[in-house]
Amino acid sequence: MKGLYIILAAILLTSCQNQSKQDLNKAKQASIDSMKVEINKQRVIDSMKTEMAKIKEEQRVESEKEKVVVVHQQATNGNTATTTTTTKKKGWSATAKGAVIGAGVGAATGAIVSKKKGEGAVIGGLAGAALGTGTGAVIDSKKKKE
Repeated sequence: MKGLYIILAAILLTSCQNQSKQDLNKAKQASIDSMKVEINKQRVIDSMKTEMAKIKEEQRVESEKEKVVVVHQQATNGNTATTTTTTKKKGWSATAKGAVIGAGVGAATGAIVSKKKGEGAVIGGLAGAALGTGTGAVIDSKKKKE
């Protein structure tokens, strides 16, 4: 009978140690998963920052190209008339801004919410871009009416 109690006590102690190892492994896995989520979020943010930097650089180059000065001189009886014309870049439309902002927010939200981060980011980005484009188009049409 004493031998049976000793065997049961040994089994109980062994199972408790095994349970604590499983809990420790679950905690490690949860930590790894949360780190992966944060890495994916940061990756989306970094890619959006890179794209915005490219867009700003393109805008800067375009604005330098757009600055055109036309000088026309005409001599009439010793008088000189000078005409100077400058063209100014209009900038982004509200539709384009809405699409870019919507895509960024949608991608970040999709990556956060979805279990499959990459797939969620793509779907969220597309949905956000669609909604942002629609909202921007409404804003553009209101500006044209004014």
